[in-house]
Amino acid sequence: MPSAEGTSVNQDRPVVRPTQQDEVAAAGSELIGGPLGRWARTGGRAWITPVQVVALVAIGMFALGMVQKMPCYEWAWFRGVNSQYTHACYSDIPHLYGGRGFADGLIPYFDRLDGDMEYLEYPVLTGLFMKVAAWLTLPFEGTSTESEQAYWMVNAAMLMVCTAVMAVCVARTHRRRPWDGLLVALAPAFALTATINWDLLAVALTAAALLMWSRGRSLAFGILIGLATAAKLYPVLLLGPLFVLCWRAGKWREFGAAALGTAGAWLVVNLPVMFLAPEGWKKFYTFSQERDVDFGSFWLIIAQRGNTQLDVESVNTYAVLLMVLACAGIAALALMAPRRPRFAQLAFLVVAAFILTNKVYSPQYVLWLVPLAALARPRWRDFLVWQACEVLYFLGIWMYLAFTMSGDKQQGLPQDGYHLAIVLHLVGTLYLCALVVRDVLMPEKDGVRRDGSDDPSGGVLDGAEDVHAYGQAARPPHAAHGAEGPRVEWGTEGRN
Repeated sequence: MPSAEGTSVNQDRPVVRPTQQDEVAAAGSELIGGPLGRWARTGGRAWITPVQVVALVAIGMFALGMVQKMPCYEWAWFRGVNSQYTHACYSDIPHLYGGRGFADGLIPYFDRLDGDMEYLEYPVLTGLFMKVAAWLTLPFEGTSTESEQAYWMVNAAMLMVCTAVMAVCVARTHRRRPWDGLLVALAPAFALTATINWDLLAVALTAAALLMWSRGRSLAFGILIGLATAAKLYPVLLLGPLFVLCWRAGKWREFGAAALGTAGAWLVVNLPVMFLAPEGWKKFYTFSQERDVDFGSFWLIIAQRGNTQLDVESVNTYAVLLMVLACAGIAALALMAPRRPRFAQLAFLVVAAFILTNKVYSPQYVLWLVPLAALARPRWRDFLVWQACEVLYFLGIWMYLAFTMSGDKQQGLPQDGYHLAIVLHLVGTLYLCALVVRDVLMPEKDGVRRDGSDDPSGGVLDGAEDVHAYGQAARPPHAAHGAEGPRVEWGTEGRN
């Protein structure tokens, strides 16, 4: 039986044991025998590594999420609209199999759809993912219900692969902290939302990109971010904090490689469709601009409370302005903080800002933040507080939709209750953002830096001295490169 804490990277650089640093982790470890004892044998090679444990747990949680969808798989997707909401097991995947022409063999972006949508409203790489799943569904086709069930199962299998990639990459990004990957693997909101849509494809590519950057592979990072952006728009936002951090550290060559890799990979995926099917290609972008204020955003609360229809163009403008202001604040934080922030911290903040200011928040968008949160602030109490808010929102949106579909029966969650669920989601995300900002301003509070590390996921930024810093910067860290990369010697304030 392997120990609950893992093995050592080497004798000088042991794996960080979360049960020795985190009270919640220590209490939770009682389920598997308690924290590692002082007399436990930790030498030698265990039959299973921490990274493998994280991957297996993530796959297990993904499977539990599939079980949670079983009432819909068996009947609720196909017999009446309201049951899929009351059972909280809705998924876009089976509905779009027929609704976007995959059941009829249509080619995304090239073949026109019936109805108002006209073309598939997803980025190109996600559309390719959906089409590959449709091809793999062909041997299992039967009735329309059986075909949609098969399509969901095929997509679930492909998304499970994405889950394993995401879990392994997060567990390996911080070399000495593989057990932080359990935050991702055990996240309740991850299990509940994994098969609602295709977001895990972009999330897995982004996690792989972060791993590449942590190993100093700037071009590979850029290529993966470009592919992730071809699957979902949000990953390109990570170039913003990376630019500011490279500016502060003077790492222009590495940022240039990352930016070129991003642009090149995105263009390779998009250019063929852009030139051969321009109307279908631009549907994702026009749909995003024209979409009305929708579920999960504070804009919806304003519209419903004021009993008015907000002008879409005005909301787009204000949302962009708020995002620009948030990014300016994050940039100022990065340049003026006493220590250069860790890349994962700023990546989390910029994606969270996008989610908070956007005019729509679908339940699966939480997947964008789960890996970033685990790397930015690996503290179980705060992570679980945020996850509790997201689970309550997950339940709230389905109960609200059940209420709107129940007619005179008035069954489900009324509008005021749904507004409370939105507020809980917003407050939970802001709570985690506030703690990350505090860690940036007070590095001694950052659990990752408590052992003297600088930026384990920072790649070339880890241990680098500042070239441009505009705040009251402390003395620069002194990197001592060893077998596992640069080790930073902090002052005593970093060990409290």
